Amino acid sequence: MNDFHIFDDPVIFQIGALPVTRTILTTLGVSAVLTGFAAMIWLTLRTRPNSTLATVGEMLVSGLDDLVSDIVGRRIDWLGSFSGSLFLFITACNLSGQLPGISPPTANLITTSALAIVVFLAVPIVGISSRGFWGYLRHYFSPNPILFPLHLISEFSRTLALAVRLFGNIMSGHLIVALLVALAGVLVPTPLMALDLLISLLQAYIFTLLSTVYVGAALRGAES
Repeated sequence: MNDFHIFDDPVIFQIGALPVTRTILTTLGVSAVLTGFAAMIWLTLRTRPNSTLATVGEMLVSGLDDLVSDIVGRRIDWLGSFSGSLFLFITACNLSGQLPGISPPTANLITTSALAIVVFLAVPIVGISSRGFWGYLRHYFSPNPILFPLHLISEFSRTLALAVRLFGNIMSGHLIVALLVALAGVLVPTPLMALDLLISLLQAYIFTLLSTVYVGAALRGAES
């Protein structure tokens, strides 16, 4: 089974006809850790609201709400939850590559493509729910119907850019650090590992920021 790969992603085991790859397994582990972390913060806020963990949770939520407010112009709880989920999940996936023997899920183009598709689908869903189907469809033909193909190309190209940018940066950073560790030992690449950590956080922020901008544009279009 270890010789079985899907898009260069080794299959660890199968559940019936469903192959479970290394990326899927790591992603499930990251999701479980995030779920446990969220439950711990929720419980802490209810039982010890003045604790350090509760303060960290409040600061994180406040920062994500401020990001949405700066982009959209007002606080939107569901968009804050959407953007926050993206940021925390991508950050956790990126940082998982700092663990020995773990390849970050975001170093796999399938994972970043799935995240980009989620954003791609969120935009028309928000636009249609805000403006109605025909109202949202109309913006593809404005200010001139001849621009319809360009609007479509723009939608697909920015989705592709989201997926490839995140994949390329995380994959290259993880690969460089792994090569240096293999060639020079653990201590020599430590500064580069710190840089890789910074890049992981930055790429999660950029992906979240752009996603919020795209969804926010659909909301602002309904208000204009």
